[in-house]
Amino acid sequence: MARRPLPRILSNGSTQLARSRELAKAAADSATDVLHPLITITRGLRRLASAGRRRWAGTPKDRRGALLFLIASVVLVVALAPYGPLLAVITLMAAAAWQGRDRAPSVPEGPDASQAQRLKSLYEALVPYFSAAEDPEPLYAHGGDWGKAFSEYEFDGAGRVTHLVIAYPAYFTDGEPESRARIEHLLGAKSGRGREYHFSWDEEGNQLTVHVLEPLPTDIAAQPFVTAPGETVLGFTDPIRVQRTLPLTHGAHGEEQRDVPPVVWRTGIRSTEPHLLAVGQPGSGTSTLLRSVALQALHHGDVVIVDGGGTGEYACLTGRDGVLAVECGLTGALTSLEWAAHETERRLIAANRAHQAGDPPPEDTRRPLWLLLDRPSTFAHLAAADGREDPQSLLQVPLRHGRPANVTVVVAEQFDGLESLGEPVRQHTRARVVLGPATAEQLKAVLGAPPHTTPVDQVPPGRGYARLGAGPVHRLQVPATPDPYDDATSEAHRQAVLDLLPPRTTPADEEPERLDPEPAEPEAVSAVSVRLDKVTTEKVPVGAVAAEAPAEQAAADTAAARPAPEEAAVAETSS
Repeated sequence: MARRPLPRILSNGSTQLARSRELAKAAADSATDVLHPLITITRGLRRLASAGRRRWAGTPKDRRGALLFLIASVVLVVALAPYGPLLAVITLMAAAAWQGRDRAPSVPEGPDASQAQRLKSLYEALVPYFSAAEDPEPLYAHGGDWGKAFSEYEFDGAGRVTHLVIAYPAYFTDGEPESRARIEHLLGAKSGRGREYHFSWDEEGNQLTVHVLEPLPTDIAAQPFVTAPGETVLGFTDPIRVQRTLPLTHGAHGEEQRDVPPVVWRTGIRSTEPHLLAVGQPGSGTSTLLRSVALQALHHGDVVIVDGGGTGEYACLTGRDGVLAVECGLTGALTSLEWAAHETERRLIAANRAHQAGDPPPEDTRRPLWLLLDRPSTFAHLAAADGREDPQSLLQVPLRHGRPANVTVVVAEQFDGLESLGEPVRQHTRARVVLGPATAEQLKAVLGAPPHTTPVDQVPPGRGYARLGAGPVHRLQVPATPDPYDDATSEAHRQAVLDLLPPRTTPADEEPERLDPEPAEPEAVSAVSVRLDKVTTEKVPVGAVAAEAPAEQAAADTAAARPAPEEAAVAETSS
């Protein structure tokens, strides 16, 4: 049985529809060209009518009668004058045509001569990377047409490229980081150095989008951030991959407000990156980052600071409420970190017993404890010369078991001391920050992935990159949190930091007995004196104090007040 042919409307219907669309479009274009004067005059009459209504509405009511009389007189004179109505109509049409003209500024089609020369130079520079001898129809060839490769382009007032969409052949190895890095370095050099470029690779569409990033704001000082408990603002970034914004004040006196996308680091039991490592050059802002983190951590937890630089960068935090210790020497660093290891173990044991009993964790185990270490590698040489233990070895327990115990470790180190960091610090600090000028190799070695922007040589303090775990690499600008005791600090920044400091509850120059309102037992006086007098009293070894204090008295001291480093170590060793 022979098949009947399909109707013509079904067999070639798509062709007829396409032809009909083309005819309709051509007719519409022709009608627009023919009726363009009429459209212009109609638009002008509408604008004149709108202007007349606004003039009538703006005329006071006591003057509208005189205005009507004037209009009627003009109409009468025009009607009685020879050829008056004809001249009036011609004048009205001319005014309508003038008012209805297209007022949009004429945009030149295509780039000018200098811009075209710059695009041609970029095209010629990309030819060795995007061409192959076996390609029968190469998109990139010497002397070729750059218009086929660059679909979109924008320039700034100086004639430099600010936005560019580049098409490249499908055989280019865009999945290899080395190939991408070569193209990004070339485009950054040819488009103008000293600017940060963001590169977006569309592997499916074989397109590369280059966009010049605006400089991150540097006028944001330390201030209370609108965050939840367990969230720490490391700095601020571009709104490219961050959907959240924070309301901030900026300016000399904080009179201006705006929303800025932040880089938020989440810590606590459910955090996937519970510890942080910050690396930078001298003067890059790593100490500023630690001060900013400390001021935010003091809202909900306790802080222990170990300053390996010994320059007094954290003297403003000494004796503040929630600051358990600020140590600058080897002995104090060993004592504080040893207590932190014991405190981590105590929290784990207490939480485990509560879980087995079906009870919530104790209150003293849920309060966050922060260990902030600035340049801990400097203590390694002192410890080796003195035959003592490296303080970094005491960080293994807080780093490995800190997340379930609500213990967070933040380490700041310079590039020259990066090799001195211990293996536990490198392994367990999954949140990484690099501040200051750095090469692409250094950024990849610390962050684990190259950034999507081109690093520049000259950056302000606190500028760098951040990566949280396996997430993307963000540009970062740390809020200005300088040392308020530094003479070079501006008054606005100094006052901003001082406003965030907790009240001083443990003055270093007072006797410990004056600060203790209740009489203590003879066995506990030694532990209290070690905790309070951090300047004039030599610290007693933890083991010696623990041997003298009974377990009952240590447990009572722990329940009566929040444990300080040496006091909690006594309780743990005795039990």
